Amino acid sequence: MSHPVEPTGALPAATLKPLPMIIFASRWLQVPLYLGLIVAQCVYVFLFLKELWHLVTHAFDFSEQQIMLVVLGLIDVVMISNLLIMVIVGGYETFVSRLKLQGHPDQPEWLSHVNASILKIKLAMAIIGISSIHLLRTFIEAGNIGIAGRTANYTETGVLLQTLIHVVFIFSAIGIAWVDKMTIGNGKGH
Repeated sequence: MSHPVEPTGALPAATLKPLPMIIFASRWLQVPLYLGLIVAQCVYVFLFLKELWHLVTHAFDFSEQQIMLVVLGLIDVVMISNLLIMVIVGGYETFVSRLKLQGHPDQPEWLSHVNASILKIKLAMAIIGISSIHLLRTFIEAGNIGIAGRTANYTETGVLLQTLIHVVFIFSAIGIAWVDKMTIGNGKGH
């Protein structure tokens, strides 16, 4: 009678002691967090549709600059939504359980080689993209009439601080990538 062969390095769950089994199973506590992010994604879809409807119904009332600001807002919502997808799908795949999407025609290309290191670099780049959109909107709105007829209240200090925060995001992403490269170079990576 032959016994099933365990993959190299894998232990059957029955051989784990109770404390390690509890600690390992605790990763499932993250599932409600990912489900909550899916709810947040639904809120962003609603916000996007609301803003898109606002743009379509008022397109002839808006100036070119006002249309550009609304479109930048839509792009911002899409980028935040992309960030949510990366966190939900990549985080679940990395920290909770495999999604087993190999061969699925809609499997994201980046998911086939995702790990915690790649995920944090992708997240840092997404945050820089979102920050860029916010900064561009600030530059456009500064001192101009807002979409709803309100004057944008940006001080020079506020704009400079927002720019500084954006630069900090960029340097943080560079730092994360550099540390990751050093770790891989020392043979301690992935």
